Amino acid sequence: MASERTVDLSRVHLIGIGGSGMSGVAHILLGRGAVVSGSDIKDSRPVRVLESAGAHVAVGHRAENLEIAGQLPTVVVTSFAAIPQDNPELAAAREKNIPVIRRSDLLAELMEGSRQVLLAGTHGKTSTTSMTVSALQSAGMDPSFAIGGQLNKAGTNAHHGTGDAFIAEADESDASLLGYRPDVAVITNIEPDHLDYFGSKEAYFQVFDDFADRVTDDGYVVVCLNDEHAAALGANALKRGITVLGYGTSAAVREHPEIPVGAEITAQEVLSAGTSVTVCVRVGDAEETVSYVLQIPGAHMVLNSAAALLAGVLTGAEPTELARGLGDFTGVRRRFEYHGTVDTGTFAGTRVYDDYAHHPTEVQAVLTAAREKVAAEDSGARVVACFQPHLYSRTIEFDEEFAAALSLADAVVVLEIFGARETPVEGITSRIITDRIDEATTEVRYEPDFSAAVETVIGVTRPGDLVLTMGAGTVTMLADEILQGLENR
Repeated sequence: MASERTVDLSRVHLIGIGGSGMSGVAHILLGRGAVVSGSDIKDSRPVRVLESAGAHVAVGHRAENLEIAGQLPTVVVTSFAAIPQDNPELAAAREKNIPVIRRSDLLAELMEGSRQVLLAGTHGKTSTTSMTVSALQSAGMDPSFAIGGQLNKAGTNAHHGTGDAFIAEADESDASLLGYRPDVAVITNIEPDHLDYFGSKEAYFQVFDDFADRVTDDGYVVVCLNDEHAAALGANALKRGITVLGYGTSAAVREHPEIPVGAEITAQEVLSAGTSVTVCVRVGDAEETVSYVLQIPGAHMVLNSAAALLAGVLTGAEPTELARGLGDFTGVRRRFEYHGTVDTGTFAGTRVYDDYAHHPTEVQAVLTAAREKVAAEDSGARVVACFQPHLYSRTIEFDEEFAAALSLADAVVVLEIFGARETPVEGITSRIITDRIDEATTEVRYEPDFSAAVETVIGVTRPGDLVLTMGAGTVTMLADEILQGLENR
């Protein structure tokens, strides 16, 4: 694809460089020989890793940080959602007439000239992108990639590859995915979210339709047939002349005969070692059936693996080689991430996991996967969840749905709402969730004191249980503390 862009990327300054998205593009820039500088509000492991790779990083935001690399940058990169407009580095960039672009604009620049595989959807973007990258690497390809989470096996969230493919997440939260021109656009699912930005469900759905229209003339839109809104998008895209391929279970394939099938999940079985999956891949005149054992639990992860398999085939890899990579996939940081098992003492056999789930559908999927896992082990273990709601607007919008999803746990501790970019809403606490959970079926604790959360979780845990911390905020800090607390009993 010919380049349409003219931004000078020789010296790039990233505000919020330690974030998962920013740190990823920083690594790619360093791999391409750019001078990279940036700042973050705090020191962190990603910041230190970037410094060791050659980036110039300042802790704290100050106007003089623009010259931390010895001269002014050619462009400044920011996140409009996370970085306020009065940030001193942004103000200094405007005063000095330095171009300011969003991270998504930078990513689009970096992808120019590559075969672009973009993965979008309300849920599953990071896991599906990660599976695609891992599968392609197993197939002997070296794609560039930018992922919203860190691959467990590779230990990184981004890479400047030698191949012609670029694999990345396409974030819909601020409509920035419309800045891309994908050759392959995968849409895992569509469910109302980020209504604080879009204002209505209709506007949120529309951004995915518009994204499908951004696909190149000879490109593909790949949709999940198990999701009604993604399937509807696929059917509408076909009517507009876009090439569409579906993936999903055999039942979903039968429900949508109007959509050509690229990957059909013909069998899946939950085992103690993982989920055995069989997929029939059909692209053009070629058809091939492959099998693998997926180590990451959950029916939603099986669907994500089928999407990754199909995306990999459309990128040019062989199904059997991709399947081997999916079988070797060990996950992503904060996606059903295993933190450890208590070896001895009162809570011997108790396991602790952490997950990023922060939407009711994600919470339901993760807890369902946890229940299937303990059922397959036939150990009699219970599922204990420690959940931190993320954003007041999301909690208010989905309080009933959160309560229903959390009811899948045997015991649940709900922490106070993590407001992130939002200011507190008077009279709104996590009690709007816990008050809706039936205590006759699920043991419930509302814990507003974050410092007491570990002891509260331990108090509802029994030996051998599976404990999950869940949420997009600070709850992730508790997983290791809970594990240590259980070990010390």
